[in-house]
Amino acid sequence: MVFDSILHYIQENFIYLHPGYTTLNTIVFGIILGLVILLIIRMFRWIDKDPKDLFIPLIPFIFFGSSARALVDNGIYPLTYILVTPGIYVLTGLSAIFTLLISVLIERKTDWDYRYIIFAVGAVMCLPNIYYAQHINPAATLQILGSWALASAPFVLLSRKWSLLKDKFNLSVLLAHLLDASTTFIAVDYYGYGEQHVLPNALTQLADTAIVMYPLKIAVILPALYLTDTYVEDRTIRNMLKLAIFILGLAPGLRNFLSLIMGT
Repeated sequence: MVFDSILHYIQENFIYLHPGYTTLNTIVFGIILGLVILLIIRMFRWIDKDPKDLFIPLIPFIFFGSSARALVDNGIYPLTYILVTPGIYVLTGLSAIFTLLISVLIERKTDWDYRYIIFAVGAVMCLPNIYYAQHINPAATLQILGSWALASAPFVLLSRKWSLLKDKFNLSVLLAHLLDASTTFIAVDYYGYGEQHVLPNALTQLADTAIVMYPLKIAVILPALYLTDTYVEDRTIRNMLKLAIFILGLAPGLRNFLSLIMGT
């Protein structure tokens, strides 16, 4: 009886088919993410690779997870535990880690660059999702990309002078989060969607507009990048933290973007 109650509680709050986050599961998912990052840092030390080298090769995997979730949102893929939070993150993460390890092994036995292998495997995984994403709304696409371009342009220009953003990795991290902000702004303000995360939802409700996502992202990401560059001396830890922040921006940004342009 007690076991059934605990199982039901976990299913309702952590392994669920309904959308949305709570303060509790946000904290728990954050703790789990931190532990996973620590394990992945140890893995990178073991294989002697720099996490920074993976921020482009991993984009197909990020697209795979985000597009699969978008197809679920639009009723094209079934609503199952493996395709929603946290299942889709586990599936995508384990696929990426397994591919990374195999790719490094292949590189050591051949002359093939492990980064190209990772990118190719991820691209192949995306093909079914691309095939099923048949309907694309051009108006929503232009709205999001236009908003993203306007928000990104000042920082792209600043990157020529500002040492923090001269690093293309840092700039990419910020632009990924500005994409997330743009998708949220357009979806909430123009298409009647709702914000699922706790703090952004509270701020959006308070301001009565999701445009508040832009200053929120800027106020969080720029200091995070500065502090990481300034105080984290270990290269593997520093770049793994940046890679994690990059994924946390690009994954929901792509999911929101694809969900909106396929569903309007």
